[in-house]
Amino acid sequence: MKNTTDQRLGAEYGPKRIVCLTEETTETLYLLGEESRIVGVSGFTVRPKRARKEKPKISTFVEANIDDILALGPDLVIGFSDIQATIAKELIERGITVWINNHRSVQGILEMMVQLGALVDKREQALHLVKKIEADIRQIKQSTSHWHKKPKVYFEEWYDPLITGIEWVSELIELAGGIDVFPENRKASLAKDRIIEDENELVQRNPDIILASWCGKMFKKQKMLQRPNWQNITAVKTDAVFEIKSEIILQPGPAALMEGLPLLHQVFSNWIAKHG
Repeated sequence: MKNTTDQRLGAEYGPKRIVCLTEETTETLYLLGEESRIVGVSGFTVRPKRARKEKPKISTFVEANIDDILALGPDLVIGFSDIQATIAKELIERGITVWINNHRSVQGILEMMVQLGALVDKREQALHLVKKIEADIRQIKQSTSHWHKKPKVYFEEWYDPLITGIEWVSELIELAGGIDVFPENRKASLAKDRIIEDENELVQRNPDIILASWCGKMFKKQKMLQRPNWQNITAVKTDAVFEIKSEIILQPGPAALMEGLPLLHQVFSNWIAKHG
């Protein structure tokens, strides 16, 4: 009887009504089988697909309907980055417990997943998922270790002005076997600090591969290729210009590691097969 009582008491701990202001925590909770705890999600949520159908949408990335969130009766609201600080402040002032993640790296993504797992009594399951991801990363790194040549890669997060990839994207490029041509920008957490002031600088760095993910906006390849002097870039000459969907690469969560990394590795492997 004692064991049964202990199990029942243990099940009472942890948040039961969670609002996720960004997609990565929603996806993580679904992966852990704890989607029943979610009572509201970001309007930008696309992973998993059924989350949009099953859960009320109560926010964008920078705005949220505080009254709608309160009406859901959450015991925890989870957000991401200083950009959501205003939303967090309003909720805290209204008596809501808020957890804001501020990770920017691959390691930070893995740590977030374990921390979230612990919150919902699924730490072991989260650790198992993280270890599987780490094993996949090691396998990819092993497969690229014999490459005699690696492609120089430019990742474009936005087009006007040109903005390069954030830290975890830069790390994924390297893990997948590429060389980020703007590695000095990776530590800048804010997009404004990753702006390429002189487009000719990119032409001079001459990437072999161009990856574009215009932060939720439809990628227009011809618009990119018409930029001055871009016809001199190797990636443009060889038509090595690819779109990576934002929901796969620009959210700091499972998708970037479980889908984004293998996709980048496949693109780079194809390049190696032709040029390596």
